[in-house]
Amino acid sequence: MTSKKPSPTAKEPSPATGLVQESAQQIWLAGLGAFAKAQEEGSKVFQGLVKEGLDLQRQTKAAAEEKLAEAASKLRSMAEASNLSVSALSAKAAQPWDKLESIFEERVAKALTHLGVPSQAEFEALQAEVAALKKKLAGLEGGGKPVKPRAVQKTPRV
Repeated sequence: MTSKKPSPTAKEPSPATGLVQESAQQIWLAGLGAFAKAQEEGSKVFQGLVKEGLDLQRQTKAAAEEKLAEAASKLRSMAEASNLSVSALSAKAAQPWDKLESIFEERVAKALTHLGVPSQAEFEALQAEVAALKKKLAGLEGGGKPVKPRAVQKTPRV
């Protein structure tokens, strides 16, 4: 009578391992279920947000048109009261904006100069200088024939 003993290399799953595998499977399934539910709910939420956005856009547009009509009405009233045309009054109202725009342009130009960016005048002067140098070089090299500029080879970046 020979009895077979389990070999030391063959392992039988312990009851604890089975419980861990079962728990892991349940957690995985719960995660999949939560994902599916979130996807379904997320789609509903997104559609609701789109609808609310459309409603808000309509309300905003209506309010803006109303304010624009009020402003136009006030502008006509002011023009009639001051015996000016609407276009003359509009031009008078635009003067502060023009001044604000010029101040903004000056400050941007100052900031660009501070950063070392050449101004439009400096760039045009540089272009003129390059053109003059090309002309001079053409006269020196080719006996009066213009020199064709060579293509600059780009070195690949590493």
